[in-house]
Amino acid sequence: MKKVLVLFSHPKFEKSRANAAIIEHIKNKEGVTIHDLYERYPDFHIDVPAEKELLLQHDVIIWHHPLFWYSCPPLMKQWIDMVLEFNWAYGPNGTALQSKTCLNVITSGGSKELYCAKGSNSFTINEFLRPFEQTAILCKMTYHPPFSVMGTHNLTDDDLEDYGVKYSTLINTLQSN
Repeated sequence: MKKVLVLFSHPKFEKSRANAAIIEHIKNKEGVTIHDLYERYPDFHIDVPAEKELLLQHDVIIWHHPLFWYSCPPLMKQWIDMVLEFNWAYGPNGTALQSKTCLNVITSGGSKELYCAKGSNSFTINEFLRPFEQTAILCKMTYHPPFSVMGTHNLTDDDLEDYGVKYSTLINTLQSN
């Protein structure tokens, strides 16, 4: 079974009903490590060697975050900038992450209808996440399409339960492939 690292980044997790609901479905799964960046680094002082070691111990890397201003929260961006170093994660000698699986799990207050060419955001979620896809490609990882929970403010408890089950099923699939 493949080991999954969920790099979770939400500066106000305690106020996120959607993230709490879907995390609940994966938090006790065998082979899954949930690494809450805001819990671990409230001062933004990232322990780069420890983070690299954590990456090396896992086969699947999930960037789990809300969509903030069409990207990720600032601590996740800083984590990417600092941890994915030249000649370690990418570059001529950068093969540490080669062949690992990578994807985004995102939550968004905006509905799917807002994230399209005719919507008020003009682009799809996949288009907004291109920098993550390119980061994975640069690091020679296999990037998968995102798992998106959209329109979170209008979701019922049953809707969130369904997304939680789907997230758990996705992780089962990633672990077995």
